[in-house]
Amino acid sequence: MRHVIVGIDAGKTAAIACITLDGKLLRAAHKTFGGYDWMVSEIREAGIPSVVSTDKARPNSLVRRINAAFNSRMSLPERDLQSEEKRQIAKAANLKNRHEQDAYAAAVKAYYKYANKLNQANRSIAGMDSELQDRIMAKIIKKHSISEAISNKTANRR
Repeated sequence: MRHVIVGIDAGKTAAIACITLDGKLLRAAHKTFGGYDWMVSEIREAGIPSVVSTDKARPNSLVRRINAAFNSRMSLPERDLQSEEKRQIAKAANLKNRHEQDAYAAAVKAYYKYANKLNQANRSIAGMDSELQDRIMAKIIKKHSISEAISNKTANRR
């Protein structure tokens, strides 16, 4: 199963957006009164979260619970993302729903935090099996060095 970066917009209308570790949108969904169970199910459909993010500097309890459920890294912006910033980021994904746009913007901002390190790693692991590459990238996000993630035998496990 593929590792993903998840953006969450928690509220009356909940939304998730899952992107690959190279920043491509995999899945976006929203649901009125979509709570914990719905979000976890949607995220599992997309993959294994390496990072859970939100557009708020202070995550609510639902976001923290989802992050804990997957034992992933939490990525938070230094300040709440502004509406215009979220719209600009989401424009590339052509998402029409505002909640999905917010979740996608959160995921993309989290991706940017790791992009340089992941791009460096991509040069070192080019030619490897794509599933192995994905696991190595997930290890790097979890604070392993590139060389450690490549040589670590646990890279062959989830």
